[in-house]
Amino acid sequence: MSEPGTVPQHRPLYAWYVVSLLTLAYICSFIDRQIITLLIPPIKKDLGLTDTEMSYLLGLSFAIFYTVFGFLIAVAADRLNRRNIIVAGIFIWTLMTAACGLVRGYGQLFLARMGVGFGEGALSPSALSMISDYFPRHKLARAISVYSVGISVGSGIALLVGGSVIGLVSTVETVTLPLLGDLRPWQAAFVMVALPGIPIALLMFTIREPIRRGRLQAGDRPDWSLRPVFTHLQGHWQTYAGIYFGMSVLTIMAYGIIGWIPEHFRRSYDWSIGQFSLWYGVILVVFGPVGAFFGGWLADRFYRRHDDGYMRAGLVGLAFLVPGYTLFALMPSPWLSLLLLVPATIGGAMPTTVASAALMQVAPNEMRAKVSALFYFVISIVGLGIGPTSVAALTDFYFHDESMLRYSITIVAAIAGAAAIALLAWVRPHFGRSVTAARAWNDDPGRP
Repeated sequence: MSEPGTVPQHRPLYAWYVVSLLTLAYICSFIDRQIITLLIPPIKKDLGLTDTEMSYLLGLSFAIFYTVFGFLIAVAADRLNRRNIIVAGIFIWTLMTAACGLVRGYGQLFLARMGVGFGEGALSPSALSMISDYFPRHKLARAISVYSVGISVGSGIALLVGGSVIGLVSTVETVTLPLLGDLRPWQAAFVMVALPGIPIALLMFTIREPIRRGRLQAGDRPDWSLRPVFTHLQGHWQTYAGIYFGMSVLTIMAYGIIGWIPEHFRRSYDWSIGQFSLWYGVILVVFGPVGAFFGGWLADRFYRRHDDGYMRAGLVGLAFLVPGYTLFALMPSPWLSLLLLVPATIGGAMPTTVASAALMQVAPNEMRAKVSALFYFVISIVGLGIGPTSVAALTDFYFHDESMLRYSITIVAAIAGAAAIALLAWVRPHFGRSVTAARAWNDDPGRP
């Protein structure tokens, strides 16, 4: 076991540079992941798809490789150079996003979306593990809150840039791109948003692999066994089960709703994609960071007095999130609907930030990437696999009417929101005990 104080601290300015660059990569990943939500009508039309078939492209196809291969990559990330793993992941998801724009059928698009998931599965487990080695525990939530901004900012930019691209090319039948020839407008949009990934991957070579802190065992010899991970998870099963499944039902609500919000505004209020993407993109870019930063600040503040402080901050976020997402689709006007998406966006960023930081608080260094990859495995399989499809299935098979999408959204939000509150409230005391236990082996004692 390593002794407290034996691992040197990193320079704060450089540590924040690393977080900024990792955040830029996370933003890029969400742009490439979410751009498809703006392209639902033309893809459905050109490929002849139903809402349910489209939902598989929004969720299941991405989740399969993102989760399964994400865990395998995380096994390597806990032992090998995490920076290089991230670089490889960025190149892969960039190429596969561009490939989404070159397909000629549903099966090819499904496979390309799987490839995007494979590449993006390398990022967060490696990035969260690196950030945990660059910052002391009492500042960890704030550092991870900056990284978590990538979710809302990336999604918002996907709307703003994607909406602009679609507006530019939607007036023509085909778009001619150098080397690629004639493409449909939605295909050109995929190719265009993929391009920034290449310079971001090259910028990643400017950061260093940090010294690993908070190890259970001394020495640098790689141990590829998964038995210590399962032993650790078993010893703190209430903590991990509560966080994993609490955030899973929250992800059902998030992905089940976010993937269909553009269609809700089109079907319920007759808004164009460009009109909606402008306003909701601004909400995500402005209020998503507010929620992430507030969540990180509140979690660190609660942590100074309570070992379960991170879960307390997460529950505060749900108080904003659940009412906003449950009610926005029922509003009689698009402006009232957008207004309720403001607290939903703020609240949604808070538990997302808190959950990632909470896992880094209680997981030893040797298994941080694997613990976080398992987290993304569970929430993605449940959230991406069930969320978009649950909304679509209610619309297709219960209501039998596309115009009833708003009620499908409300039902999913209400049920998933109530379950998330119950699970995070249950896990709070268990998480506090796990934080106390973690001080026995962590290089950083925690509170200043």
